[in-house]
Amino acid sequence: MKRREFLAAASAMPVMAAQSQGRIRVALWGTEHSHTTGKLKALRDSPDYEVAAVCESDPALRAKAEQNPLFSGLRWMSESEMLGDKSIPLAVVECSVWDAIPMGAKVIEAGKHLHIEKPVGYDYPSFKAMVERARAKKLLFQTGYVWRHHAGVNAALDAARKGWLGDIMQVRGTMNADRDAPQRAVEARYKGGSLFELGGHVIDRMVDLLGRPKHVHSMLRHQSSVKDNLNDNGMALFEFDRTLAVLSQTANQAGAGDHRSFEIIGSDGTFIVHPEANPPRMRIYLRKPQGSYKAGWQDVTLPPQPRFAGDFAELARALKSKQPLQLSYDHELILQETLLRAAGEIQG
Repeated sequence: MKRREFLAAASAMPVMAAQSQGRIRVALWGTEHSHTTGKLKALRDSPDYEVAAVCESDPALRAKAEQNPLFSGLRWMSESEMLGDKSIPLAVVECSVWDAIPMGAKVIEAGKHLHIEKPVGYDYPSFKAMVERARAKKLLFQTGYVWRHHAGVNAALDAARKGWLGDIMQVRGTMNADRDAPQRAVEARYKGGSLFELGGHVIDRMVDLLGRPKHVHSMLRHQSSVKDNLNDNGMALFEFDRTLAVLSQTANQAGAGDHRSFEIIGSDGTFIVHPEANPPRMRIYLRKPQGSYKAGWQDVTLPPQPRFAGDFAELARALKSKQPLQLSYDHELILQETLLRAAGEIQG
């Protein structure tokens, strides 16, 4: 065997081994997003994946990441190397809001499946073009909203879909925060402020249940005493054919993490997920017994709900089975459009 042939065969051996074990080679592109380390840990802990590459073009961000033990032993690649590596079918993009669409579009053009952080930019035509390009190329497209695999939120949606709650009158949700100065500066870069940054988690579940709202009305205000221009207090009302939904969002709530909640209120029952963690709880009222639930009020405490693992399990299922994701391209389009309507970037 010639030296060139030997080197080529040797370089392919890890790929062949990973494929024989059913593991999906994945690249992590970007290290800036606050979810980066959680996503990386979920990938490294999963038997479905091999983290084949990390790409970070900012020297300061790369140096910071290299100090984290989670990145130990991983291979760093340039952007062109990562995008051009045909042995890597999936990229996980962990970047800023303003870099999301340009980076995501490059992943799609390179022929790779894409998991991308939220919120995915604020230019809807460019977002739609990226999603439609993924659809045309038959590439999986998944955004990183964290309630998609929360057992409590999904139990609420399931109860509503089965008709256990009767007519759905209202959906309400909040994912408030208590932001420090650096994060406030990030969120101040867009009109929707804190509602745009975090409200998509609620909107994702809302439109999964109810579809596209007929009308969206928003109030976006700077109301704290902090001397900046962040719209740090917001509310949006969504009108559906037979349901009203409300999203409230502030960047200034002490103890915000344990206040986050999701509610579905119906004529025959109410399902409240509050708080989402520490520990997650469900409070349920039903006029009559349904499924495993009794009539009247009842409280259910759930086990911890790890973030990110569910997203990657769903991606692995779709990749290995060559079947679509549970949430479609059209869902991602409605979600993004509705978020931008609530954030004042799209009118109505």
